[in-house]
Amino acid sequence: MSADRDVREFLLPDLGEGLTEAEIVRWLVEVGDFVAVDQAVVEVETAKAQVEVPCPFEGVVTARHGAEGEPRPVGTPLIAVAVGEATPSDRQPATSTPTTDAAPSSERRREAAGGSGNVLVGYGTDSSKNAASGARRRRRALTATAGTTAREAVDAVLSDGRVPGGAPTFPEHSAPIPVISPLVRRVARERGLDLRSLRGSGPGGLILRADVDRAGAERTGRTAGAAGGTRPTHPNDATSDAQAAGRSRSGSADQPGAVRVPLRGIAGAMADKLSRSRREIPDATCWVDADATELLAARRSMGEPRLSLLSLLARVTVAALARHPELNATVDTDAREIVRLPAVHLGFAAQTERGLVVPVIRDAHTLSAEQLHKEIARLTACAREGRLTPADLTGSTFTLNNYGVFGVDGSTPIINHPEAAMLGVGRIVEKPWAHAGELALRHVVQLSFTFDHRVCDGGVAGGFLRYVADCVEHPTLLLRTL
Repeated sequence: MSADRDVREFLLPDLGEGLTEAEIVRWLVEVGDFVAVDQAVVEVETAKAQVEVPCPFEGVVTARHGAEGEPRPVGTPLIAVAVGEATPSDRQPATSTPTTDAAPSSERRREAAGGSGNVLVGYGTDSSKNAASGARRRRRALTATAGTTAREAVDAVLSDGRVPGGAPTFPEHSAPIPVISPLVRRVARERGLDLRSLRGSGPGGLILRADVDRAGAERTGRTAGAAGGTRPTHPNDATSDAQAAGRSRSGSADQPGAVRVPLRGIAGAMADKLSRSRREIPDATCWVDADATELLAARRSMGEPRLSLLSLLARVTVAALARHPELNATVDTDAREIVRLPAVHLGFAAQTERGLVVPVIRDAHTLSAEQLHKEIARLTACAREGRLTPADLTGSTFTLNNYGVFGVDGSTPIINHPEAAMLGVGRIVEKPWAHAGELALRHVVQLSFTFDHRVCDGGVAGGFLRYVADCVEHPTLLLRTL
C-alpha cells in the first residue's frame, strides 16, 4: 500500500449530440466513499436524457462539486478522487453506504414501489447505526488509502464537514430520508420543500409525488392566508395592493400561489424544438377516417405473443415511406435545399413521468413487424425507467404519434424539427360504417398527416395518407411490398 496518493479531478464528460451542460439530479457517492473504475457516481439530466455518469478512476472521493439541481457545464469538475491501490479488505464500495443502494437504476426503481418508477435510496430503520457505520467505512477507506494525511482528512470531514484545502463536502443527515424518484425530488426542490419534514404515504413511509403535492398545496394555502390577513397601513400600500389585485385578475404570472416550473433538461429541449418548428416549418395537415376492422382481425390471426398495434402501424408507415421517399427528408435552410435521407429512423412518441419523449427505432426500414414490436417494447421500457441514452432520442427522420392512447380521435401535431412530416393515429372505436353495401358497426380510426409544405404538395401528402389508410383497411396490400 502506497502512502503517496495522486488526487485527480473527474470532469463532466462530453455526453454527445452537442450538449454543453447537464443538471445534477442525484449524487450516488459521498466524500470518503471508495469508488471503483466505471462505477456510477452521479445521475445527471441533459437536454436529451437522464443518465448515470461513471468515474474512470479508482480511489477515495475527496470532494464533490455541485449540488443537486445545479447545472454543470461540460468540462467542469464533478468529483475529486485520491487514486491508488488499497487492500481488498479495505475497499468499501460507495454503494454500501446507507445513502445509496447497490442495484442498477432500473432495479432500484422497480424495487422501490412495485415498479412505479420511484427510487428508494437511504431508507433504513436504524438511522443512527447506519450513520455511524457509514462514518466508520469512510474513515477506514481514507485511512487505508493515504496514511496520516488521509486520517487527518477524515477527522476534518467528521468534525466540521470539510476536507483539507477547504473543499466543501456534504454532511450526513442524522436520519436518512425516504427518497423518491428524481422527478419528485425536483418538484419538492422547486416548491421549496424539505423532504426531511414530510411524512410519506407509500410503502414503509416512502415519499410519493402526492405527498409533495399535498405539502405544497398546504404551504401555498398558509402563505395565501397570511397575505390575506394583512392590511395596508399606508396609502401607497393600498395602491400597491390594488395594482397587485388587478394583475391577478388579468391572469398575470404574479398571482399569489403561482408555481414556476423551470424549462430545463428534456422539457427545455422539447420546448425549444417545438418553438423552432413553429417558426421555421410551414406545415399543413390532412386526415382521413379508416376502417381498421380487418387490421384488428389480422393482428389476432398472427397468434401469440400478440404484436402491438403500434408495431403494425410502424410497418405500414415504413412501407408508405418506401413509396414516397421524398417525405423521409429534412430542409437545409442555409443551403436552401431539401435533403432526402436513405435510411428511415422512425421516432415514436412515448409518455413518461418526466414528460413526452420520442425514442428512435434505427433503420426501421430493415425490420419486420415482429422486430419493430420488440424494439418499441424495449425503448418504451427504457423511457419509463429513465434509461434512454442521448443516442436513443436523436436522429429520427420521421415520427409516428399514437395519440389515440389518450382517448382522442384527432390532432394536428407539431412536426418534430428538423423532420418533414408526422403521421398521427387516433383511437379505434366502433362507429356506424357503410360496409359491403350495408350499414354496420365497424372499428374506425382517424389518421392525420402533418407535413412540411416546402417538401411536398397536397398530392404527395394525400397519396401517402391514402396508402396508409388502404393498408389499415386491407392489410394484405402490404404483401406487395414485402
